[in-house]
Amino acid sequence: MRMKVPKLFTDAMSGRSKWQRDISAWQRDMTSWMQDAPAPVAPAPLKKPRKKPGRLKQTNAFGNNPGDLTMLHYTPPKLAVGAALVVVLHGCDQAAEDFDAASGWSDLANRDGFALLYPEQKAGNNPNRCFNWFRPSAASRDRGEVMSVRCMIDYMLENHALSNKRIHIFGLSAGGAMAAALLASYPDMFAGGAIVAGLPFGAARDAMGAMSAMNSGASKGPVEWGDLARAASDKKTGFPPLSIWHGVSDRVVSVANADGLADQWLDLHDLDRSGASELKVGRQTIRQWSNAKGEVAVEQRLIDDMDHGLPVSARNLLQAPDKRFFYDVGVDAATVMAKRWQLAAK
Repeated sequence: MRMKVPKLFTDAMSGRSKWQRDISAWQRDMTSWMQDAPAPVAPAPLKKPRKKPGRLKQTNAFGNNPGDLTMLHYTPPKLAVGAALVVVLHGCDQAAEDFDAASGWSDLANRDGFALLYPEQKAGNNPNRCFNWFRPSAASRDRGEVMSVRCMIDYMLENHALSNKRIHIFGLSAGGAMAAALLASYPDMFAGGAIVAGLPFGAARDAMGAMSAMNSGASKGPVEWGDLARAASDKKTGFPPLSIWHGVSDRVVSVANADGLADQWLDLHDLDRSGASELKVGRQTIRQWSNAKGEVAVEQRLIDDMDHGLPVSARNLLQAPDKRFFYDVGVDAATVMAKRWQLAAK
């Protein structure tokens, strides 16, 4: 007996065969189209933005280098004989080129005609690239990193005909603390200094002591602070003027260190803390102590609502490759100090 296949099944099979034919035709058409179609073009790789070339130049052979630091410097075109020199010390986790871009020092050097020296720390000396301001072997007269910077200064004086009476130093954080060490170790070398978010000379003698001093400040009286600085060079009088900058909201280096620095340098200049003039300008509380000649010997600028870092102009902050530790708070520390130190070519 012949079995009848249900119509529903035959219709389904017939539809399936048609579907298979349609698929095969579609596959042939796609194969033909892909053979005729142009090969896909790979997208061009994204170009990394070109970093603006820095102005600083490196010098390797500058003399004795017991601290194993890198020497970078900048001299504007047509630098006059007897021009000033500013030594700039960066903070932890910073490079000299980035610091220069944010601070604007080389722009000021171009405008006013003075030279810049940027000692730079190496990760091999300190993993966070901090100057080792707390180690006597690095921060004592004629030793370590302090001696390296001294030799760099001598090189700049000899090779660029700069004035040895117009040398100033400017440092941030660990660079500020190392600036204090250089000012104490070679007070006759400098015409002035500025320390931003730094610490007094002698605040610590090892890493643990450094952390404690950063967190809460070291507890010493003015004479004790002064004696530490006097012992560094055996000099009793004639210390250069100092400008002290610090953010009131600093969470890395306690603002108590700004008071320690003031006590230290007031004692060195034989001035009393009660003799300050005080002025409020924007976020700044500015205290100044003048000597018998009427010259500002010690200045303290405390900036409200500023964390750990350097006050810079809005323009320089926008141009900075690394914006950490730089703040637009209505005052530019480098510009203020360039004017105070009268760095323009004479």
